[in-house]
Amino acid sequence: MKREKIDMNSFVSPKIREKCRDLILDNDTLKKIGAIFLDNVNRGLQKATHDKAVVKCFPTYVQDLPDGTENGKFLALDLGGTNFRVLLIELSGEHFEMKSKIFAIPQHIMLGSGEQLFDHIAECLAIFVKEEQVQQETLPLGFTFSFPLSQKGLTVGILQRWTKGFNCSNVVGNDVVQMLNEAIERRGDVKIEVCAILNDTTGTLMSCAWKNHDCRIGLIVGTGNNGCYVEKQGNAELFEDSDMGSGKVIINLENGAFGDDGCLDFVRTEYDREVDKHSINPGRQIQEKMISGMYMGELVRLALEKFTKEGLLFGGKGSDLLYERGRFYTKYVSEIESDEPGMFTNQKEILEELGLKHATEQDYVNVRFVCECVSRRAAHLASTSIVTLLHKMDEKKVTIGVDGSVYRYHPHFHNLMMEKIGELCDPSIEFGLMLSEDGSGRGAALVAAVAARQKKKARSTAT
Repeated sequence: MKREKIDMNSFVSPKIREKCRDLILDNDTLKKIGAIFLDNVNRGLQKATHDKAVVKCFPTYVQDLPDGTENGKFLALDLGGTNFRVLLIELSGEHFEMKSKIFAIPQHIMLGSGEQLFDHIAECLAIFVKEEQVQQETLPLGFTFSFPLSQKGLTVGILQRWTKGFNCSNVVGNDVVQMLNEAIERRGDVKIEVCAILNDTTGTLMSCAWKNHDCRIGLIVGTGNNGCYVEKQGNAELFEDSDMGSGKVIINLENGAFGDDGCLDFVRTEYDREVDKHSINPGRQIQEKMISGMYMGELVRLALEKFTKEGLLFGGKGSDLLYERGRFYTKYVSEIESDEPGMFTNQKEILEELGLKHATEQDYVNVRFVCECVSRRAAHLASTSIVTLLHKMDEKKVTIGVDGSVYRYHPHFHNLMMEKIGELCDPSIEFGLMLSEDGSGRGAALVAAVAARQKKKARSTAT
């Protein structure tokens, strides 16, 4: 017998619905946020206003997207946490082959000197190329470095600050590409040419553009939130390099910081302020805290805690775990929303795990509604940034490459974004969302491949 699709939201308690109203952003509000975001992007692009802009719009110096003619073997190095990957990628036309190996970074190296860190990375690179028997070849390498960087060129990246538990001395303020090159030279046993440094959002765009030549925007909605897009070099006033022929450059927005100047305060809730207050970086990455996986579960938990203490949930009887900061994981939001409407299998398990065995069916309906309000708002805010870029870029057909755990694992995030972009976007623009396959690995190798292609073209033009 076919189950009728039930609209469970009609069963949400009126008081809970009323309390969640400030988590729901209507289209007029989203359009207002979009206009503020556009102003922020323009300020980030311009020299006169860049220093004070919160959306930094750093030029990445990647001027060209893959065109399908990339050929040969390329290395990629993906460093963004306590493990890093080395990849060997072979391209020929549409054919793509990849081998990779994961290496650990011991705690003493994460907290040691910069020289120790890069010597360790160079040693692992040497082990990998010898295992793959390519140590005699000079291979171009793309380096994904997922820490805050200021780029001065395609192969110059100055570390702004360490995050994610790293604190290596003598690296902040220095060029990490130069440090890696020096470590490779100290060994003298492998030939590797670092020809590009990038972050994960640029890698996401590049890995999608290799398969889909309409890809012009990259978006990360995972533990963090960031985006990048293809801009005219003339609009990117901080770009200081010669045009290799495309007239374009990829801009790393660093738009997780949108709102750091207070411009989003008119839509922030008490839960947002509470999350920010207890974070490791109060007052910073405001939009990221409203969208990303690092904070989504906590936003839901704070709302549930408040409603319970007001007697609107669980008969007013909470639990120690429900009241414990950080204990309602973001994956719970995805799991609860994965339950079929009217079914509460995952949620029942989660609430029992949190010591809420006494939850009623009405509680289940209300909890799911709170989760939906928080995740929908995240999807709608992410969509608003995308629509702003689509209108700014003045192209009629654009694919958006997306990666990150929230987009990948939340059951409705893709559809919520497609629907909202469709509502807010000029109907003459054709758009699509494409899940990136391994942006930080494959994307890094593709940046290296494009750089190698450009070098070859420049050499042949010179002769």
